Amino acid sequence: MKVILTGATGMVGEGVLLVCLESPEVESVLSVSRRPCGVTHAKLRELLAPNFRELGAAEGELAGYDACFYCAGISSLGMSEADYTVVTYDTPVAFATALSRQNPGMTLVHVSGRSTDGTEQGKVMWARVKGKAENALMRLPFKAVYNFRPALMKPVPGQKHVKGGPLIAILYPLLKLVFPGMPLADVGRAMINAAKSGAPKQVLEVADIRELAAK
Repeated sequence: MKVILTGATGMVGEGVLLVCLESPEVESVLSVSRRPCGVTHAKLRELLAPNFRELGAAEGELAGYDACFYCAGISSLGMSEADYTVVTYDTPVAFATALSRQNPGMTLVHVSGRSTDGTEQGKVMWARVKGKAENALMRLPFKAVYNFRPALMKPVPGQKHVKGGPLIAILYPLLKLVFPGMPLADVGRAMINAAKSGAPKQVLEVADIRELAAK
């Protein structure tokens, strides 16, 4: 399959990218980001897009792909709801709308987060906004849309963009006793399997992602 990936300069996106580059199921990857991801590989091509909401002529370069793994995102810490909405709702919805025009037969896999509020009515700001994004993406005319809600993730070996640095890999076995988690490599494998063969539901929690990764 031919895959578009966003967020390769962040932890989740970089991990999923490395899994895709190693997978025999993935023929090529187009990384769309605001700055170079720092990875070189025969399967990889990069498209630098300063504004995902206004792609302009670059939109045409998104045609001819089978799947998009939308891994771009940001922490809500210290952000107003308005600013967080621009990044977490407006940006993925605008980007995915452009993708749907170019690839209506595409599968979109969007990384959301554990405890996201699909009702859009809760008191937790970030969960509400993510839920709004999930719902909007599921309404777009793709072949399929899946929202992944991972929690604690162990980095893929060789990653450079890791929150908490090498310490997170060391502490992962202990943190996993308290928080539900999985290797980030499993998230990547589950995305590939969802694009290849589908998934049983549109919103996948930690246990669902683990099960899909094992197929």
